[in-house]
Amino acid sequence: MPDAALRLTRLLEQLLGSPLPVRIRAWDGTEAGPPGAPTLVVRNRRALRRLLFKPGELGLARAWVAGDLTVEGDLYTALGLLSGLIWERDQDDTRGLARRLRDPEVRAAVAGLVKLGGPPLPPAPPPEEVRRPGHLHTRRSDKRAISHHYDVGNDFYELVLGPSMVYSCAYWPAPEPAATLEQAQHDKLELVARKLDLSPGRRLLDVGCGWGSMAIHAAREHGASVVGVTLSQEQAAYARKRVADEGLTDRVEIRVQDYRDVTDGPYDAISSIGMAEHVGAARYLEYASDLHALLKPGGRLLNHQIGRRPQRDESAYHVDEFIDAYVFPDGELAPLGTTVTQLERAGFEVRDVESLREHYALTLRRWVANLEAGWPRAVRLTSPGRARVWQLYMAASALAFERNRIGVNQVLAVKTPESGDSGMPLRARTWGAPRP
Repeated sequence: MPDAALRLTRLLEQLLGSPLPVRIRAWDGTEAGPPGAPTLVVRNRRALRRLLFKPGELGLARAWVAGDLTVEGDLYTALGLLSGLIWERDQDDTRGLARRLRDPEVRAAVAGLVKLGGPPLPPAPPPEEVRRPGHLHTRRSDKRAISHHYDVGNDFYELVLGPSMVYSCAYWPAPEPAATLEQAQHDKLELVARKLDLSPGRRLLDVGCGWGSMAIHAAREHGASVVGVTLSQEQAAYARKRVADEGLTDRVEIRVQDYRDVTDGPYDAISSIGMAEHVGAARYLEYASDLHALLKPGGRLLNHQIGRRPQRDESAYHVDEFIDAYVFPDGELAPLGTTVTQLERAGFEVRDVESLREHYALTLRRWVANLEAGWPRAVRLTSPGRARVWQLYMAASALAFERNRIGVNQVLAVKTPESGDSGMPLRARTWGAPRP
């Protein structure tokens, strides 16, 4: 069919009710759209069928992961231009799109897209997509979800995260370009350690310990005695080797264990860094109460957690389809206010909240750069589809942090005893300064 790009562009603009901000290159080599804009390459008709059978974010993600759809030009610019048509439309204009589908011209555009897409059969989802029966948050489903995300392979994570092997936002100085990712991650771990007031002999429980970076830092730099728990076998094996290589086996124990099964408290401090997003709204109070019970009176919790903006109708919140299907199965984000309320309901006194939103955007851009620089190896270590999942997920997340669609916060809470003595200094925010 001649000039598929022009026809596709016109049909999509008719359906969406607005001009396309990117160029289109179709499978026949033709192009249409604004000159100089990033180009959305529709490599085959199957990409169009994916979008027709699953309009919006998930259909686009399936086409991207399968390699049916790619971008030429700057990926961040392309995602930024498309966000108003896809992600923001999903949240704010779903009803408007449904109303437009009653318009005869719009319905004609859909029919034209169906014809252009070829045989009306839904393509199978890419093999990287997770299929599961809902957000259960049982021990079994949590372990399965964690395994899907973290057991991709330690070599792959080394490529993306760099030598620090810290999978949460770094803590950047100003100006940011002067710092390495490794130094910024060291500074984040040090920030957590100082907020928790770690010192020799104190017991730290690191919930969701990942590859052991926080546990090693706390023991090596502050002399703490650390227990790290993870549900990932691959993470635990990697962390144990790192601990042994550092000569810290007498101070660090890494367990494959659910935090709900930890019974050897009390601890002086608990760090939970990038783990609480997996807990789920229905289980969050249980999570907070369990950690409260594991602390000594006066013990501190540092809860480092991604949060979303609150909605007018919280019952309308739905988990991001792409993230749920390809990245964090069963993951849920909560507004900061909800997190603080649940921690307080569990008995904690919240003493400090620090937003690191911009820090996460900077970190994600470094991870994307690492992935793209090592792309051939990333594909060999996983699969082309898995590498594309991570590229899209991290680039889109960087934009979401930059645009304040999501944030990340460190909440410092204390198990304050009945006496009211929190053990906190009157002027607490000195932890960013070097010790004398």
